[in-house]
Amino acid sequence: MPLSNGTKLGPYEIVAPIGAGGMGEVYRARDTRLDRTVAIKVLPSLFASDADRLHRFEQEARAVGALNHPNILAIYDIGESEDSPYLVTELLEGQTLRERLQGGALPIRKALDYGVQAAAGLAAAHEKGIVHRDLKPENIYVTNDGRVKILDFGLAKVSPAGGEQTLLTRSGSGAGHTRPGAVLGTAGYMSPEQVRGMPADARSDLFSLGMILYEMVSGHKPFHGDSAVETMNAILKEDPPELIATNRTVPPGLERIIRRCLEKNPSERFQSARDLGFALEAISGASSVSGSTPAGIAAPEKQRAWAMPAVIWLVLGLAAGSLITIFVFRNTPDARKVEVLPLNFKTECVFNARFAPDGATAVYSAAREGNTPQLYLHRADYPAPQAFGPPDTHLLSISSKGEMAVLTDAHFASHVLFSGTLARMDMGGGAPRAILQDVQGADWNPDGSGLAIIRAINGKSRLEYPAGKVLYETAGYVSDLRFSPRGDQIAFLDHPLPGDDRGSVDLVDLEGHKKVLTDGYTSEEGLAWARDGETVYFGAQKVSETVLQIFAVTLSGKVRSVFESTDNLFLEDTNSKGDLLVAGDTFVNVLKALGPGASAERDFSWLDASSNPALTGNGKQMLFTEEDSGAGANYSLLLQALDGSPPVRLGEGVSMGFSPDGAWALSLLPGPPSQLVVYPTGAGEKRVLEHGKIVTYSWGIFFHDGTHALVCGNEAEHGTRCFMQDIGGGQPHPITPEGTNWGIVSPDDKSVLASGRENKYFVYLIAGGAARSVPWIAPDESVIRWTVDGRGVLVYRQMQIPSVVELVDLSTGRRTRVRELSPADRAGVVQISQVAFSDDGKSYAYSYNQNVSRLALIEGVK
Repeated sequence: MPLSNGTKLGPYEIVAPIGAGGMGEVYRARDTRLDRTVAIKVLPSLFASDADRLHRFEQEARAVGALNHPNILAIYDIGESEDSPYLVTELLEGQTLRERLQGGALPIRKALDYGVQAAAGLAAAHEKGIVHRDLKPENIYVTNDGRVKILDFGLAKVSPAGGEQTLLTRSGSGAGHTRPGAVLGTAGYMSPEQVRGMPADARSDLFSLGMILYEMVSGHKPFHGDSAVETMNAILKEDPPELIATNRTVPPGLERIIRRCLEKNPSERFQSARDLGFALEAISGASSVSGSTPAGIAAPEKQRAWAMPAVIWLVLGLAAGSLITIFVFRNTPDARKVEVLPLNFKTECVFNARFAPDGATAVYSAAREGNTPQLYLHRADYPAPQAFGPPDTHLLSISSKGEMAVLTDAHFASHVLFSGTLARMDMGGGAPRAILQDVQGADWNPDGSGLAIIRAINGKSRLEYPAGKVLYETAGYVSDLRFSPRGDQIAFLDHPLPGDDRGSVDLVDLEGHKKVLTDGYTSEEGLAWARDGETVYFGAQKVSETVLQIFAVTLSGKVRSVFESTDNLFLEDTNSKGDLLVAGDTFVNVLKALGPGASAERDFSWLDASSNPALTGNGKQMLFTEEDSGAGANYSLLLQALDGSPPVRLGEGVSMGFSPDGAWALSLLPGPPSQLVVYPTGAGEKRVLEHGKIVTYSWGIFFHDGTHALVCGNEAEHGTRCFMQDIGGGQPHPITPEGTNWGIVSPDDKSVLASGRENKYFVYLIAGGAARSVPWIAPDESVIRWTVDGRGVLVYRQMQIPSVVELVDLSTGRRTRVRELSPADRAGVVQISQVAFSDDGKSYAYSYNQNVSRLALIEGVK
């Protein structure tokens, strides 16, 4: 009979049931002595009389009790109450790997991560002489923070010091020895020797883990039949299908590892879990992968698989040989002279990093989940980064005197940009001292006496020095400003489109005279001066390339390659020796949707950067953007039916939305030149909208009459504003003031809701007249759509993880909770970038950005 809430088992008080299985019932409980929450597995008294069940129950306690490893379920206690034995363990929150696999294959990055962790747990067990013998997805648990835990050692075999393999028994007399020829395990995950009833050692667990790896990357079991007997026969006699047959781009190195695990002869497999774990780690740090890239300095495979030059692995000893790092770079004549040293070791997103004046200490801001930045310090004499300073603090710059410029109350904006209050802060400690609000970037002048800043005002991004004196402004955005060593010029990255990091490397003097050093890059992240003051280093991706690399440009505009890698490299800083501080980033945009009648979300990502979903009114079709470099310099516009049929590429550009009847799709081409294009979703010809005097577009959406569009952009010498445009032709007609770069049309086509100055929301009448303020929507909230009746709008916070969608009544401000959006794995997830809902609110789609960084020091570059 199940235990009721409040029942006491020794010092443990039952709180609620969790589940039940063949080995007992599991409950959430409270340890009254330590006031902590635990899990309790109880073997009912009916089962306690079953010698085999009791033996397995006690064996799990004794076997796991001998282990202490983060990848193995921790056992706290064992006891007995009213003839019912119970086991007290840590309480896990998450899912079994089997539940994770219900949606199909995992991203390669996740499969590698889980494989490395599982191998580490097995290595710890094997070193204690414990062989699991029943490894399967049901016995691997993934916690909400991504930690893998191996469960259920009820069939484990233990090898004592003398080497004889026995089972732990209640009396310790050996009465529980496995009978010769007994088949133990789960049919679909047994090793060949287990199927034959032969003795199983650690290599049997590696065979089982190989099957799990195969299933994680393919979505299918390597061996299966219509019955357990046929499955076991396949394990004995058949080779698993080639992984390429699953239509997954699996790294060749990973396929070789899995094949080696699945060798029929144990002597031909990996001989230890540690060897297997090391091989997987090498792949995760150095191999091209698909879907999501493993932690390490590696770029998404689908951005580079088709044209990757030869690579070599550089394995370097660190800390007197106790640490190594594997870094992949293109084979160049000077390759062997370069050393790459890792500086961070946790799964996190690095937003900015700088050298301290000594050129050896590094300071960086990062988040291990979500987008709340924390400061970290890495010293040359201590390898592990140390957190310091208050939370919500983002690093901008470090002066020659060792004083930091930071943002407090920092709010994530996009890419690695934040907005907040500019403050000064000593590296040695002390509270930040506020200077100026609403700042996005800053850099100290060479003597540390003043700061150049970036801030957004009235829809424009401004570079100012000193604060208030505008040296340059743009309707796009400015990033990565850096003073020259002489202090007479400021280099920066100029991005013409809001939210898009393509652009140029520019130079401005202190009187505002601007010069373009080099342009035409599809992505730019990071900039720093060489100490000679004649060269600027920058991170960028050429149109012909698939990842960001490190380049240098002279003041005369001569560009050369500095460091070429297979990884996306964000340049962070340089020191007096010419060393580079870089962040190797793996970033993906994941697209999920719930179609009509579906019971669970599905992953609809096409390549590695699927975003900007829009839905038809009935929720049956979705429009989205693929920004992966494999999709082209101007991205790809795709049409996807939510029944799971393959997507159709309509053309280029960023998804803006459907016409009311679903017959047309509006797309923004970043350019140059920037254009708005209407594509047919069926037969027909595309049309390019007349741009009039608009130089750069930032937004577009159909009116409900289907013959007009609301388009937003900037004209020469003007800030961004929104216009009404006839789809059939004619000049755009302005309907909002400057400072608005986005808007949505009411269902009756009479008004537009848009964010204006200071990010406040207003309703503008199409026919003209005074705008009406909407105080119910906060500046940091994004509007998804109007309701069909026009009385309210759906809103959410992009930067809040998880993000809650709410319905806001425009007349009263009353809010109603609609849905919570959040990926299960939040490591590196920095924003829910875009959300779409159908007319009835039952179908939806959203995309989110996931970014994991490896901070590294590169020595010996030229």
